[in-house]
Amino acid sequence: MYAVFKDGGKQYRASSGDRIEIELRDAAPGQEIQFDQVLMVSDGGGNIRVGQPLVEGATVVGKIEGHEKGKKTYSVHFRRKKNSRSKKGHRQQFTRVIVEEIRA
Repeated sequence: MYAVFKDGGKQYRASSGDRIEIELRDAAPGQEIQFDQVLMVSDGGGNIRVGQPLVEGATVVGKIEGHEKGKKTYSVHFRRKKNSRSKKGHRQQFTRVIVEEIRA
């Protein structure tokens, strides 16, 4: 069984036991979190429920595992013939969630 849900402007495909990385949440590790904006639910046997836009009564329940930082990315600005260059680094923070249950 898997579900596609929306959180923070992004869509995630998750099944029970998966670890997903969502945008940073202000919640303590070990706290339960529910995602109510479920777009699609499938039982794996061919039965697919697609919402218009959301599937009514469906939720994805998970537990917050912790907060981490992603891989470092760099952006480089270079202007030729101007002796001008700059380099900036960025590490996006995220929250790791373990999906426990899909209620459909």
